[in-house]
Amino acid sequence: MSSPDPAPPPDSPGQVGASGEPPGQGAAQASGGPPDQLPPALRSMWRLCRLGFHYEPALMGVSFVLALAAALPDALLAVWFTLLGEGLIQHKPGLLWFAAVALAVSAVATWLLATVSTRIQRRFRDKVTIALESHVARLQANIATIAHQERPEYLDRLSVLREQIFTLDHMYMSVFSTAGWILRLGITVVLLASVNPVLISLVLFAIPTVAATSWRPAVERAAQERGAQADRLARHLFALSTNAATGKELRVLGIGPALAQRRRASWERWYVPLAAARTRSSAWYAAGWAVFALGYVGAIVLVAAGPHASAAAAILVLTAGARLSSYVGATVSEIGFLRGIWMDGSQRLAWLEDYASATALAADLPAPAAIAQGIRFEHVTFTYPGSDRPALHDVDLFLPAGSVVAIVGENGAGKTTLVKLLAKLYAPASGRILIDAVDLARIDAVQWRDRLAGAFQDFFRFEFQAGQTIGLGDLPRMDVEPALAAALDRAGARDVAETLPAGLRTQLGPTWQDGVDISYGQWQKLALARGFMRDEPLVAALDEPTAALDAETEHQLFERYASRARHARQGGSTTILVSHRFSTVRMADLIVVLDGARVAEFGSHAELMARGGRYAELYQIQAKAYR
Repeated sequence: MSSPDPAPPPDSPGQVGASGEPPGQGAAQASGGPPDQLPPALRSMWRLCRLGFHYEPALMGVSFVLALAAALPDALLAVWFTLLGEGLIQHKPGLLWFAAVALAVSAVATWLLATVSTRIQRRFRDKVTIALESHVARLQANIATIAHQERPEYLDRLSVLREQIFTLDHMYMSVFSTAGWILRLGITVVLLASVNPVLISLVLFAIPTVAATSWRPAVERAAQERGAQADRLARHLFALSTNAATGKELRVLGIGPALAQRRRASWERWYVPLAAARTRSSAWYAAGWAVFALGYVGAIVLVAAGPHASAAAAILVLTAGARLSSYVGATVSEIGFLRGIWMDGSQRLAWLEDYASATALAADLPAPAAIAQGIRFEHVTFTYPGSDRPALHDVDLFLPAGSVVAIVGENGAGKTTLVKLLAKLYAPASGRILIDAVDLARIDAVQWRDRLAGAFQDFFRFEFQAGQTIGLGDLPRMDVEPALAAALDRAGARDVAETLPAGLRTQLGPTWQDGVDISYGQWQKLALARGFMRDEPLVAALDEPTAALDAETEHQLFERYASRARHARQGGSTTILVSHRFSTVRMADLIVVLDGARVAEFGSHAELMARGGRYAELYQIQAKAYR
């Protein structure tokens, strides 16, 4: 039995699968297995670090070493200032010159190493940014189903991840910086302890600041998560208000100001709670720093008024103590930034990796080379996310291998859903789909789709060159002109190519340089040609791809395609035609009538007409409309 799409817990990424590899790319190498003993948040950070090391190991190592090297001379500045003061006070020229030279060398080394380190880190970050964007894009594109793109709770999470993907690369620079600041802090604590061990307690006064900094990301993250849907709505309304596709209706209907007002209201619903959370966390953060300031003042008083007070000790406490405050601040800030990344971006990325991996775990069989018997739906039920009404309910159906099958029914009957389940865009909530005797859930989705072909009513307009727009239907032959010409002929779209100024090399889309705009019907013909690129698919599905064409043109197209399909029956290729127009599906070997999410009846046109059931009734209604 097939199972619904897996859904790891929202805020705790699950373990990766046995392979740890999302479909289509080597996640095992890129994000490989973090130690099990680590907490979930640190495991997700480990994955992110492994990704960076996988893509740019040399640059990552050099960046880390340079970050530490730049910290050392900076931390020693307090020592040279102390010696310089002691040389001046005690009139020791040798000590004075040594301190001055050491101070100059440290200052130059700090600047030089920091500059080189920053340049190397930026180069590393730029390269890893491209790799991370590609990684996330691959993960989403290779997820076997599309449920994650339609469930609000998944969309909210993915929306935040898309926003944060541009900050994930900063994690590496933050790790390098944190290591450098910790080294500076350690050296400074040792220097203070050399004056008086009690001064180590200054670190304790920094605990409230560290706690406040660690707490802030969690509070702000929770507020951001709660308002993610309002933020997504605001962005959607902004896109509607500025998109050329909606421009005509916005102006004719005069709804532009209303959309802008709704967009502002949605943005306020997202931002106001977030701003309040930030204000509260900032107040606690300021209180933490006040505690540290009291401790610092106490340290100065302790050294200045102590029985063994000396000018050198006072200078060291003043310089090292002052730098300690900046080092603690920088360290706490970087740790807070890191915590925000590992709580937000890295865990969401880990969740996406796990989700992508989980959808492929059960798919352990290759796609068949041919279909010998047929495709069987056994008690298949499916309900779309957010809906209480099944789109398909307890469907039992057998589609013989090599047949031309037409699926008809009124709107909402489940025609498109049946095709989507067959294409593994969704998994049945219950029941299973068998290809011969093999459960479709066990067949690798990528390999299975390599054997599919077809076109959909809600096709996408790929604004590439016309030939590329068609060739996407079979990437290995994308630029093979005979294959493109054959696809155009199958789709009856050669007239579209002939009207384009540069033929198949014409750039489509008026927003691009030298791009041309074409009609909706022409776009639809190109989409049909794209669906006809593969010569011998196991399953070819035409899901109402001719809505913009007249009934006669659709009939001719389906008849031509059905005729072609019957000549390719030796491999068990099954052709599925979905249409509202009953007159165009008469040539099908098998007609399936869906009504109310169930199979109402099936058979040939003659059999169904003789039966006088739902098909005959709907056929007669449409026939009268065309008289």
